[in-house]
Amino acid sequence: MASNSLNSSSEGSFRQSLVVQGRVLHALLIREMLTRYGRNNLGFLWLFLEPMLFTLAVTALWTATRTIHGSDLPITAFAITGYASMLMWRNMPGRCINAIKGNTPLMFHRQVRPLDVYTSRILLEFGGSSASFVLLVMAFWAFDAVALPEDALQVVVGWLTLGWFGAGLAIVLGAVSEKSDLVDKLWPPFSYLLFPFSGAAFIVDSLPDKAREILLYLPMLNCVEFIREGYFGTKMHAHYDMPYVIVFNLVLTLLALGMVRMHVVEADYE
Repeated sequence: MASNSLNSSSEGSFRQSLVVQGRVLHALLIREMLTRYGRNNLGFLWLFLEPMLFTLAVTALWTATRTIHGSDLPITAFAITGYASMLMWRNMPGRCINAIKGNTPLMFHRQVRPLDVYTSRILLEFGGSSASFVLLVMAFWAFDAVALPEDALQVVVGWLTLGWFGAGLAIVLGAVSEKSDLVDKLWPPFSYLLFPFSGAAFIVDSLPDKAREILLYLPMLNCVEFIREGYFGTKMHAHYDMPYVIVFNLVLTLLALGMVRMHVVEADYE
């Protein structure tokens, strides 16, 4: 009886903790949306419109110039899958760098932890990127400009895996930025240097074997190839190693949590 009572108490405490955690994240998400997008004009709709407009601009440019991207895949769907993916993993770290410095007063609330601030920003960025990706596909499909994915489940799995990578990278850089201002200065140019190798503008099958072998060490490239295979199916020959990406993401997640404990010392805000 005592054991059953103890287990019931533990379950109740765990559920209560989840409820409190959910309320904290909800409050932080609302606060972040209001702070970033305000209450006037487009407001939080800009969360979806910003990545949509960028992807639309690139699609229009590629279509007008007939840019060669190493395949005969439809240019519109190719641009949507590439640039929407790139915007997600690139923007997540940008939102988490110096996030705690800008929210130090929140750390005086006992229920709010640094990881909550990072999580809310990551969820907001992931939600905006995902919504813009889906809306773009549906809008172009309605005008017969693109076809729907051949394997929607594979696209979702690839998208979630890419989001996992972006989240881990964002927390690592966010934690390090609390100790060094160099992160804020170095990440933007470094992310632009990574862009040509991220798979947004080419497919891996068009590369020489040696270059292909080297570039596939980049997790985001594997994810983009996996997403595109799910979208285009037999129209392309994809190259990826998803078990490698999962292991990489697991290590990156453990590193991220360790960096938060090491660099974002919670005791400093209590």
